[in-house]
Amino acid sequence: MRIRVFLATICMTGMIMFGLASCSSEDDPFIDEPETTEETGSTGETENAGSGEENDTSDENDDDFVTNSQTVTFENAVTIAFDGTEATVENPFDGAGVTVTQSGAHVVITSTITDKELNYVLSGVTGNGSLKIYGSYKFGIVLNGTSITNPKGAAINNQCGKKTTVTVVAQTNNRLKDGKTYTYTTGEDMKATFFSEGQLNFYGTGNLQVYGNNKHAICVDDYFRMYEGNITIASAASDGIHANDYIRIDAGTLTVKSTGEGLDCEKGYIELNGGTINIVTTGDKSHGVKSETYTTVNTTGTVDIKVSGKASKAFKCTGDMTLTKGTLNLVTTGAAFYDTSDSDIASAAGINCDANVLIEGGSLTITSSGSGGKGISADGTFVMKDGTVKVTTSGGQFKYGSNDTAAKAIKSKGNLTVNGGTVTIKTSGVEAEGLESKATLTINGGTIEVEAYDDCINASKHIEITNGYVYCNSSTNDGIDSNGTLTVSGGVIVSCGASAPEDGFDCDQNQFKITGGILVGLGGATSNPTSNVCTQRSLVYGASLTSGSILYIESSSGTEALTLKLPKASSTMLFSSPKLASGTTYTIYTGGSVSGGSDFHGLYTGATYTKGPSKTTFTTSSMVTTAGTTSGGGPGGR
Repeated sequence: MRIRVFLATICMTGMIMFGLASCSSEDDPFIDEPETTEETGSTGETENAGSGEENDTSDENDDDFVTNSQTVTFENAVTIAFDGTEATVENPFDGAGVTVTQSGAHVVITSTITDKELNYVLSGVTGNGSLKIYGSYKFGIVLNGTSITNPKGAAINNQCGKKTTVTVVAQTNNRLKDGKTYTYTTGEDMKATFFSEGQLNFYGTGNLQVYGNNKHAICVDDYFRMYEGNITIASAASDGIHANDYIRIDAGTLTVKSTGEGLDCEKGYIELNGGTINIVTTGDKSHGVKSETYTTVNTTGTVDIKVSGKASKAFKCTGDMTLTKGTLNLVTTGAAFYDTSDSDIASAAGINCDANVLIEGGSLTITSSGSGGKGISADGTFVMKDGTVKVTTSGGQFKYGSNDTAAKAIKSKGNLTVNGGTVTIKTSGVEAEGLESKATLTINGGTIEVEAYDDCINASKHIEITNGYVYCNSSTNDGIDSNGTLTVSGGVIVSCGASAPEDGFDCDQNQFKITGGILVGLGGATSNPTSNVCTQRSLVYGASLTSGSILYIESSSGTEALTLKLPKASSTMLFSSPKLASGTTYTIYTGGSVSGGSDFHGLYTGATYTKGPSKTTFTTSSMVTTAGTTSGGGPGGR
């Protein structure tokens, strides 16, 4: 049995105090499962809500929806209480600027008032109703425990182009549903379950659930802003939230499940400034967050996005993408495919930016499992100043005819710069690289750890490392690979390539300049430092080196130069350090044991070494010294 009690007191000023209490045997306020959707309908038809028999999306559970309406007070209030196929309207402005017409539970309000903000207060349940609003002045919509299903159009249709404040009353549950097909009014847009010509500003801590069975769930031809509250887009045939000018989320909890985009700003920007955001999209090339200008994330909350369609992106930005703070967890599972409309291969990505990516802080975790999937892809520059970035790709190579694409963890067409923070990368698919720039790649600080199938760090023009901690381990190719020049002036670097001919450090036949830092390069070969431009001495040592064994270098005076627990088996080692003094004889030991101290991927500091057998000695009589059987390429590379 269901009991409703409606209480209303109308004052001369138009203030209404009311409450609607609802009781049900059902415990779940959101009972219905999302419905299958299709987009149909054509403009130019005359709107006719009618009985909705041909397109009825109401169900037997509509009357069991627990709304939990509250007793609240709003000034200048017009109240609409839905009850099945009827609606009771209390209009204190009748004859004073507000006209109400209705057919059953389908209510149309026309206001000519321009000197005060009206509040349209909705409560109750209807399986065949709607609210349409006309006006030329800003106003408010109050959702005070209501469930509205319109089988042939929008549940709420705001045709006023002014600012609209939507208040979802605390401790209430509210639900909006549209039909799978619409009947339209000539000259009017109606593109969502909750459609608005004017700006939408959401307040209140109640619950709002929206089903978009025809197209979008919420659509505004201006901007959308959420200050607080709990909004759930249970399903959307197209976008969850679609706006024209901008989308801004400041607080609250926003959950979106859509076939199209989760959040889509058609012309402007998107700012995620607070709250908890969960987005799931399922369509091909359907993105979690899509903007036509810039996107910023500056929140103390979390952003979780999962996209499963082919070539879908968690973030797709035409302009710049900036992460200042917040916790982002992005998962892409869709494969790449050949897009005939673009005559190119399209791939999934955690972040795909047509301009520049800037990470100033926060925590970003990206997991990509589809073929050709990218973690971060920037057509402009990539700059990381602080924060934590973790990217894992496991997808294989995608081929279409003579074209192919491989997974990449972080890739920029412009310069790629890391000034600080922590970067952790793991790729396992064929030709999958870790950190790649099609221009210059610079590391000025931070900690970078890369395990990659292909090159761990790669740049087309130049790689420069001035500071920081860098670890690379490639399964099949080079640890650090510059197709141009390579300069190291500081930092601690352990770089492991694969077996011959792959290198720990590779710059082909180009200049390799070392002026500082501690470098350990392991692989089947190495590019030799360019002696005439280096100011710090190096050793190229060739021998069979076993993973997990200790390699120790000591001067004739007993001063330690290197204590290394080999992270990978190799046949060539490049070592450079300020500890290598000019004209000094050193002994290389292998085996033995090490205790104490600390290590960075096997490179020890402050440890105690118990000597194993000595292997060879060398004297630093030149800037680059060779020992053992080396496999280098002479000055500047292979």
